[in-house]
Formats: sequence, structure tokens, C-alpha cells
Amino acid sequence: MFFIIGIFIAVFLSLLLLVKKNKSRADKILFFWLIFISFTQILRYFAFNEYFYKYPHWLGVELALPVLHGVLLYFYVIEITGNTIQKKGVMFLHFIPIVLLILLTIPFYQLTGIEKIKVYKGNVEGFEWYLIIQTIIVAVSGFAYSIWSLIIIIRHQTRIKDKFSNTDKKELQWLKYLSIGNGLIYVLSIFFKGDIIYIAVVILVLFIGFFGINQLNIFNSTIALEKTLEQEPETTNNKLEVKEVVKPKVTTEKYEKSGLNEEMASQIYTKLNALVKETAIYKNEELTLVELAKQLKAHPNHLSQVINEMEGKNFYNYINSLRIKEFIKIASLPENKKYTMISLAYDCGFSTKSTFNKHFKLNTGKTPTDFFNLN
Repeated sequence: MFFIIGIFIAVFLSLLLLVKKNKSRADKILFFWLIFISFTQILRYFAFNEYFYKYPHWLGVELALPVLHGVLLYFYVIEITGNTIQKKGVMFLHFIPIVLLILLTIPFYQLTGIEKIKVYKGNVEGFEWYLIIQTIIVAVSGFAYSIWSLIIIIRHQTRIKDKFSNTDKKELQWLKYLSIGNGLIYVLSIFFKGDIIYIAVVILVLFIGFFGINQLNIFNSTIALEKTLEQEPETTNNKLEVKEVVKPKVTTEKYEKSGLNEEMASQIYTKLNALVKETAIYKNEELTLVELAKQLKAHPNHLSQVINEMEGKNFYNYINSLRIKEFIKIASLPENKKYTMISLAYDCGFSTKSTFNKHFKLNTGKTPTDFFNLN
């Protein structure tokens, strides 16, 4: 029964994705992955319940398929994190394990129906070598892709802090857990068969459905703007420019080849301070590095470098530190005592209580309650 529920959920989620408007490439990969899960689970169900004994030509179809789950997870991860594979030739390399398994399964496919049934019933004489190789390839491949996906997600979580001021819903924590869970399933497959693996896959499908369907497209909203800025020369002639110029030392190895000199950096930093002071742009809870760069008519990479060099922080921590300063300022005013701290925090650009508390502690070393009790 649990098997049937898992198949039904996978098909249902696939249909939801099919009718979803404005599907991204990540959505399309997820749709194909869920269809693939549905198909493999159906094959496993029929084989497990001996239904295929009536149609033995179907036996063995599912043997090589599990190796693709790790590959599809990897494709989904690189797409949702903005690391699309550009070369088709490289993509085809990921299908080598399944092609190898299919080739190795040819001797089994050549057996008669009765002989296939005997193998499935445990009389595997002459096919022991295949079972060993199949188990190793599936387990190693699936576990390797899970670890690979996990590494990409961890790098992504670090990278987005250079681009976004609000990383809520962008950190892909759920996908990180999914990658870990997927890896555990492949480890379990070495020691267990049947119900345990099937249950684990159903839980995996539920996890995908709950989080993956509504996962926002993290980078799509900034790509077009980044391309526009790359085509526009940086300019310093705008109303935010001021006479005072602070000259930073541009020395960080990360930016050695960025093309940013000290004069450009000082102009960007001066304009940044003026913009922050005049417009309080940090109050926009979805402010991104690209949007801020557009306001300053600077390249996003150059702006990121200036913030890192001059403030000693990434974009994420820099903007949230400004929000904390603004919060302390307005929360200290007598006329604002009637408002809750979290409502004032939202006014300053924070989108969640947990993010506000984290950055308040990071910037002051105290909780908001302790800070205002002492002050």
C-alpha cells in the first residue's frame, strides 16, 4: 500500500509541475526526475509482487535505472544554483554508468522467460558477478553524485551572500538535506533490499514535492540586469557623486584581475555611502548586489570588491549591518516604543525574525531585549 501511495504522489507532483506556468529549466529537470521516479517505482512494484512473472520480457528493465537518480539530482542542483552545464558533450559523460550497466545486462536479456524468472527467484548462478558489479556501480555513483551535489549547495550558500541581502528561501537548505538523504538511500541499498528502500524513496518524493515545487528561481531575476550592466560603461557623473574621495587599497588576491583601480574604487565607495544616506536603500528587503550596482552605475563585481575591501564584509552582511544600525536608531526613539521590535525590524528591511535576531547578535553581541535593557 505504501508503494502505491509513493507512486501516486510522484505522478501527482509531476502533473503539478506540468501545469505550472513559466517553468524554469530546473522545473523541467524536476518534472523529468519525478516521472522517472514514478516509472522506476512502478517497475519495482510489479517485479516485487511477481506480476512480471506473467510477462517475463519486462524482467530486468529496472536493473540499471537506479543509477540515474543521482545524475538527475546533480542536474537539478547545478541548474537551481545557476551552474548550468554549457557543453552537451560533458553532459553525456554522466550517462556512462547507466550505459555500462545496460551493456552488462545484455546476457540476462538474452535468457528465456523461464530462465529470467529463476534468476529473480534466487537462482543467480552465472550472474553473481553482475549483481556485485551492479550493486557497486549504483551505490558508488549515487553516493558520489549526492556528495557532489552537497558540495555545490554549500558553495552556493557562500556565494549568494555576495549577491543577495536576503538569503531566506535561497539557501536551499532543503536540497542540502535531500542530497544527504539521497546518499543515505544508496548506502542502505548495499545492505537492504525491498521495503526499506521503497519506503525511503517515498519519503524522498514527499520531500521533493513539499519543497521543490515552489522553489523560486534564484538567479534568473538578476542575469538580464547583469548583462545590461556589462554593456554599460561605469560612470561617475550622477547626482550621488560627492567631492570627498576615500582611496582604498585594492590588494585582495580574489580581485587582482578585476580591472578596478584605486580611483574607481574610491568613487564607487563615496557614491555608495551617499546613496545609503540619502535613500536608505537597504530597507528594500529583496535588495540585490546587481540592483544596487545599477543605482550606482557600477559593475556588480567592482561593487562587491569595494564592499569587501572597505567594509571588511560581504554584501549580505554589509546590508544587514546597515539594517541593524537603522533598527537601533528608530527603536531608541520614544515615539516608537509602542511598536514591537519585530515590526520595526521589518520596516528596516528584514523579512524574518530569525534573520533579524541573528544579525543583531552578530553586530552587537547581545539579543535585542538584552541590548535595550542595558541601554
